[in-house]
Amino acid sequence: MGNQLKNSSVGFFPMKYFLVLLVLTVLGIMTGTSCEGFLGGFVVCTVLGLFMMYIGDALPIVNTYFGGGSFIALFGSAALVYFGVFPEATIGLVSDFCKNMDYNGWLVGALICGSILAMDRKLLLRAGILYFIPIVLGIACAFGMCGLVGALTGYGWREAILFIALPIMGGGTAAGAVPTAATYGMSMTKDSAYYLSLMMPAVVMGNALAIVVAGLLNGVGLKFPKTTGNGKLMKKEDIIAAASEKMSQIDFGALGRGFVLTGIFYTLGKMCALAVPGIHYYAWTIILCAVCKISGIVPEQVQEDVKQWYQLVMKIGIPAILITIGVVYVDLDVVIANLNLGFVLMVLATLIGCVIGPWLIAGILGFNKVEIAMTAGLCMANMGGSGDVATLGAGKRMELMPFAQISSRIGGALIIVLASIIAPIIGAGL
Repeated sequence: MGNQLKNSSVGFFPMKYFLVLLVLTVLGIMTGTSCEGFLGGFVVCTVLGLFMMYIGDALPIVNTYFGGGSFIALFGSAALVYFGVFPEATIGLVSDFCKNMDYNGWLVGALICGSILAMDRKLLLRAGILYFIPIVLGIACAFGMCGLVGALTGYGWREAILFIALPIMGGGTAAGAVPTAATYGMSMTKDSAYYLSLMMPAVVMGNALAIVVAGLLNGVGLKFPKTTGNGKLMKKEDIIAAASEKMSQIDFGALGRGFVLTGIFYTLGKMCALAVPGIHYYAWTIILCAVCKISGIVPEQVQEDVKQWYQLVMKIGIPAILITIGVVYVDLDVVIANLNLGFVLMVLATLIGCVIGPWLIAGILGFNKVEIAMTAGLCMANMGGSGDVATLGAGKRMELMPFAQISSRIGGALIIVLASIIAPIIGAGL
């Protein structure tokens, strides 16, 4: 056993070296001597992320039903903040690292561009046409189940839909809850700040539970193999899942080209968003990558370059990202403050509804149940970019990021439109 532990590895470090790095990192945190800036933030987040992911993957029940290492990294780091274990200096270091790193740029960009360009062209065509059907059904089931529980608990079915289900399904805060609150303020009796304060606890708890449910869905897939494609969205189709393949031989030129090309796709996405501001630039980036893939105008070598950059980001970036999300975005104070039974049941009903809808129609449309429930369902219910990374990380389906972003961005925009329609109808007097 001792030799087995000695010869094992943590992430991309041999165990014997990693333990030294871990001790030095913890000493740096305790003494306030961690390296400053991007380098210090990356070291602290990477070492702690690798350690927590190693622990989570080694725990049988957690690994099978709660997302394993990703779950522990997310909620473990959030717990360290909540219980005051992290010094303020370390929290500041991680927060600054999160801002300077801009994971929404290099990480999500790499996941979107790399996974789309590595995807089977026929799958992209087939899935794109059908994908919005499970999204719509998931929204309907989420609203219906939350409204029912709201009526049974005495909270009110209208309040449950408007202040819990709809903001949870809205794709986060900046692109979801904030514009939704503004919509409510224009058509209902109070100002937008009042409605935003009602919605935010549901958004935060919905995000936390989406991560947990994603881990449970992964466990369901392990228990019932016929429900999952193990990262493949559709039945009888193949997705070239770069995250699960052996990494290509490193080519520094390819990495550089892949990094630049990812940035170019992002730039084009932002240009399109400037021209058509109603659609988020993530969505435009997805559309542009999909058009390039389907049309075949991007040479195979270019696709391979972007894919190699994607592989590198997957290899070295995810542990650090999970720690930053846990520290910066998972607020256990908000979650714990709203742990009354009725509220939890309504949030949980929303999450169950958004999973059941896509799950029920998956077979008819040719989707794998676990994958479509995770992307068209749970990725509608989390907090946008950070929520997608956390949810797919816990569900061990990171290669599905393009579909997660379709849910978060285009699906989120659909929710805002829906809010403007139903708020005047069922929100009168609220």
